[in-house]
Amino acid sequence: MRSTNNSFADDGFAWDGSRKNYRPRRALRIADDSPSRLLCTAQGGRCDFCGNPIEWYQRPGSTAVPLHPVELPAGSVPPGERWHVSSGVAHASHDGSAWCRIRHHALCPAGPAGNRSPLLEEMCRALALNSRRLQDAGLFTPRPEQPAQAAPDLPVRPVVRIIGARYLAPGPVEDVQCVARTRARRRCSLPVLDPEAVPGTWRLELVDPLLRPGDGHLPADPEVMALYDLTGLPYAEQMRWRAQRCTAHVAVRGAADSALVAWEPFDPVRHRLYIRDRLPDPSLRGPAPGRGPG
Repeated sequence: MRSTNNSFADDGFAWDGSRKNYRPRRALRIADDSPSRLLCTAQGGRCDFCGNPIEWYQRPGSTAVPLHPVELPAGSVPPGERWHVSSGVAHASHDGSAWCRIRHHALCPAGPAGNRSPLLEEMCRALALNSRRLQDAGLFTPRPEQPAQAAPDLPVRPVVRIIGARYLAPGPVEDVQCVARTRARRRCSLPVLDPEAVPGTWRLELVDPLLRPGDGHLPADPEVMALYDLTGLPYAEQMRWRAQRCTAHVAVRGAADSALVAWEPFDPVRHRLYIRDRLPDPSLRGPAPGRGPG
């Protein structure tokens, strides 16, 4: 004799009301020795110049690299262009397998053609066709190759000195956003700049004559440049800025990141259009060092 009550039979439950094939959920966390602070690697995005999908991976030096989302046969990729991913970190080398990854820049239809294999050339044409479809549908507008000139008294992407190294900020200092992942699984909306903490100092710094841009893109080779100096702050505070964390998430042990850290190592030649030879307006610098807000 068997029961005629089949109310649990068709919805994933056993006869006694327990779930079938139920596996308890595991709590995700970041290992202390992990080179990446992201819970999920391969952060999706789109190329600013062609609009095609890319995947961001962190490199051993903590900088990010955009890879093409699909693995390719290693034989069709030049040896110098082969990448592999291990433990969520991208390495600029081949691991000996039959497949490899490739940087998006090697396939981007908006970039230089270069010397591509037949397979890579075919993929580039497919990406170019998709880019044109996105533009025709009004879903994508290519970013200009050169960034727009900013007002001379306020750098759009200022140079910031952290722990002795210079970085190009992703935007104005007061708008740099925390990358921590909240309990609601969203990115924290707080800025890294805390009005209650001691801020950095705007100062002028000499530009190395050997590194001054001299190709005619600037009216004249600048001898000094404005930067936001954080080296006067405690080491822990500078590390908070380097990790791009707000004061609410800096002390949360094992907290994951919801986005990649956006600091870009500063290159005086490559980032020549962001160099400013005067300090921002005093009303836009925030509270003076050593004094509270207001």
